[in-house]
Amino acid sequence: MTGVELILTALAAGAAAGAGLGAKEAVSTLITDTYQGLKTLLRTKLGDRLEANAVIDADHTEAETLRSTLAFALIESGAADDQTILEKARELLAQLEEPAGKYVVDNRGAKGILIGDHSNQTNHFN
Repeated sequence: MTGVELILTALAAGAAAGAGLGAKEAVSTLITDTYQGLKTLLRTKLGDRLEANAVIDADHTEAETLRSTLAFALIESGAADDQTILEKARELLAQLEEPAGKYVVDNRGAKGILIGDHSNQTNHFN
């Protein structure tokens, strides 16, 4: 898969999963953050290419829609060969391939954690 194909596939998959700004609850924060991170890297690399940036911001779910506007801009800007962008695209696709678990847990800042069905826990924090 070429760099252009990889980036376009990742953008389309991320948008189709609902990882755009109006992310669905079922989409994990990790996937949403990775998708937004890819888009940020691309916007930076694309610079003042307004049409290409507008397509990225629109969260298109069809790779062909993306291809018609972005392919040349990705090559011309060097984004198609940028290893940071390609790695972020691979990371997003890998996250989207992982099977969804029963729970999506975000325990940042948590003090007492208990995950599972039919569990009880009593905590006393000072």
